[in-house]
Amino acid sequence: MNFKEEILKSIQAMIDKSIGNYKADRTYRSVVKRIDKNGYVITDQAGQERTVPCGIPDVELRPGQSVYVKEPMGKISELHICNLAGNMSNSTKRR
Repeated sequence: MNFKEEILKSIQAMIDKSIGNYKADRTYRSVVKRIDKNGYVITDQAGQERTVPCGIPDVELRPGQSVYVKEPMGKISELHICNLAGNMSNSTKRR
């Protein structure tokens, strides 16, 4: 039995467990795929389509627009659009 290897495996297991339990806001870039009656359809970090609200006041987004989405404290159910990615150009209409 290689004790160095076993110690490294134990340390790695503790690190993996700590990272798995880590709760923090995650913000990442996505693209508005389409708009439906319930909100904006985007792709989350796992590649799943999600319908989310936009948290930016007085902004109407369009399909194909790049946005930042926030997952507060790891709660995927509270995922929302929090900012525009890039400049606010002609691709955004103010209401």
